[in-house]
Amino acid sequence: MMRHLLLPRCGPLRHLSSPISLPRLAHYKAPTPPAPPTPPKPPKKPVSFTFHDETWEDPYSWMSNLSDKVAMRHMDVYMEQEEKYTEAFMSDTERLQSKLQSEMAFRMTPELSTPPIKFGPWLYYRRVEEGKQFPVLCRRLASLNEEFISNKSPSAGFDFVSGRRIEQKLIDYNQEAERFGGYAYEELSEISPDHRFIAYTMYDKDNDYFRLSVRDLNSGSILSKPQADRVSNLAWVKDGKALLYTVTNNNRRPYRIYCSMLGSDEEDVKLLEESDDNVYVNIRHTKDFRFVTVNKFSITTSKVFLINAADPLSGMTLVWECGGQAHCIVEHHQGCLYLFTDAAKEGQPVDYHYLLCSPVVVSSSPRNWESVFIDDPDLIIEDVDFNDTHMVFIVREGRKFRICSVALPLPRGKGAVYLKELNPHFLPLPKYVSQISPGPNYDYYSSIIRFTVSSPVMPDAVVDYDLSTGMWNIIQQKNMLHERTRILYGTTSSASSLANASISKRSGSTDEVNVKDDLLWNDLSEFYACENYDVSSHDGVLVPLTIVYSRKNKKENHSPGILHGHGAYGELLDKRWRGELKSLLDRGWVVAYADVRGGGGGGKKWHHDGRRTKKHNSIEDFISCAKFLIDKEIVQENKLAAWGYSAGGLLVASAINSCPDLFRAALLKVPFLDPTNTLLYPILPLAPADYEEFGYPGDIEDFQAIRKYSPYDNIQKNALYPAVLVSSSFNTRFGVWEAAKWAARVRECAVYDPKRPVLLNLTTDIVEENRYLQSKEAALEAAFLLKVIGS
Repeated sequence: MMRHLLLPRCGPLRHLSSPISLPRLAHYKAPTPPAPPTPPKPPKKPVSFTFHDETWEDPYSWMSNLSDKVAMRHMDVYMEQEEKYTEAFMSDTERLQSKLQSEMAFRMTPELSTPPIKFGPWLYYRRVEEGKQFPVLCRRLASLNEEFISNKSPSAGFDFVSGRRIEQKLIDYNQEAERFGGYAYEELSEISPDHRFIAYTMYDKDNDYFRLSVRDLNSGSILSKPQADRVSNLAWVKDGKALLYTVTNNNRRPYRIYCSMLGSDEEDVKLLEESDDNVYVNIRHTKDFRFVTVNKFSITTSKVFLINAADPLSGMTLVWECGGQAHCIVEHHQGCLYLFTDAAKEGQPVDYHYLLCSPVVVSSSPRNWESVFIDDPDLIIEDVDFNDTHMVFIVREGRKFRICSVALPLPRGKGAVYLKELNPHFLPLPKYVSQISPGPNYDYYSSIIRFTVSSPVMPDAVVDYDLSTGMWNIIQQKNMLHERTRILYGTTSSASSLANASISKRSGSTDEVNVKDDLLWNDLSEFYACENYDVSSHDGVLVPLTIVYSRKNKKENHSPGILHGHGAYGELLDKRWRGELKSLLDRGWVVAYADVRGGGGGGKKWHHDGRRTKKHNSIEDFISCAKFLIDKEIVQENKLAAWGYSAGGLLVASAINSCPDLFRAALLKVPFLDPTNTLLYPILPLAPADYEEFGYPGDIEDFQAIRKYSPYDNIQKNALYPAVLVSSSFNTRFGVWEAAKWAARVRECAVYDPKRPVLLNLTTDIVEENRYLQSKEAALEAAFLLKVIGS
């Protein structure tokens, strides 16, 4: 730990009339400032590689040689040096870090309870007990809690009116942490349809896989079987009397499906084993628990099979097959199968998802699928959810997200129709919605659908939408103005001015709230401005750019700023309001988001135009947005930082290689920095989606593109690079050696400036699961930016 620098105490104050001796200027010598810390220099052990007739040298290849014990000892020493270097550079920011962490931790105070999820007769929720690190999974009968408020009332599930304990503890994750070496990281959890059991998987840190357990909810004991390792999917069958699960091989490819009969001493039955190393398998049950769908997919084909949940050993029926890797989700409703997919139509690729339907029982083969809706480029369906009486759609008009519902069953005999012809009911939403995420929605027979609305200027709002009445209700949302959280179920619990406001509203034909409803959403646009721009990229394509700033604290023409980017896997850029960014916004920073190609929100073509041989488009888009911010004086020149997570780290690092003088600082979080070696010689298993995204080295065009955009292979020599903080973890899919190799090479090639260091911040814990570590990491990052850029 670094010691605080202590200043000597001042002596007693002299009386004003006392003579004061002033030192002569000639004899005064200013104290010598401490020398800046020196970055570590790891040993260079060049290794040559040749592929596609191209030869290159990697001086730091030894860092990824996990089987070489000598190399790993050197790596341990080097990591310790990096840690000390980072501590030394950041030592004068300890007070600032402490202040920032206090601000952020206050905003990140864990909710006492998650919003209850109604499933059958029960309300399921997780709550935090005082003094405990991990939550407890609980349930209570909904009939006893129609007006349940998920705070401390009733405390620990005790009803002081009736004198009854009405809460049942299901899983204490603090006890799970004792089973798994101090970690309580759950990936999957499924309640059986009869509410007797819960199947869940916990991360086994020592073995680096997820382990399946099934717990009896009445006795609290863990069943002797099934207990399996490397489990990746779960699905209940036979009304909760049996469980299907998939397991992965040593390369993390899901390839086997087992059926376990609960209470039976017989071994679990293997239903499927996929021998093709290029084919992946997953399972899911339909929402009514009538069927289990089995998806088998590779880069060349996608298939969906159906298993009768009442008789899981009766075999699988093929219901869908298409060429190429496609997104295929099958649901069942009253004798009809619905398929939501983005598969090619008549051999032609499509730019969107669409919905098909087919009867469960068919007399002919192959099965005939009919389109439900006529394609409408003005109203793109992004996601769909079902219950027994309605279908709910998340739709997009341009870059604007909306949510609507239509009644089931759909009209038959008319063929495909436009969605608008079914008179969908739209929910009123705030103005700057960046994403709508569906909730768990386990209960097929519930009229309530849950979803989360996200915005750059509004804390995430969890909303319950009653499809039978059209009423909607905000059940959880942080109130950043009062630094409190509103968690509601049935009645309001906020003590703020919102307490007297009705939070139930009826949906209608419009999707934006009235001005008087802004308070209901805790919308912050009165205090933080959100502006959208279209930025022309290198080829004339317009790239959406979103900027957020404090109306009170923004400094005209002098503001520092940070530009976020991701641009991979067709995923939406995370533009949600984040409490830790408030600390920068309130200090006059501009926070910007570049929706570059390769990401989501613009259809399949937008994604494909930023991957593989077209990855350079993502990088050029990001650079164009950065230049726009400076050229339009939104951010002051030489005060722009960049931020990228995982594949976004590759985007930012590649942009820095192209224009190192464009950025003053950068934050790279668990970044992907060495694609040449990672894709050619993977140490950690990669999925087909990774190669589809970044390229197949065996394809010469892909290989040449990888070599051109690879951050590690294209560091400019004798260029002045920005200050960079690289955060990595020993528990990440991109090994810590990628960050270490890149940092060493930048220092080796770039111009050395002690005010522009390349720092490594290494953690051994899963930060996402620990709010204290989250605030600590965020405070370090903000302090780094404030130190190297200023505010």
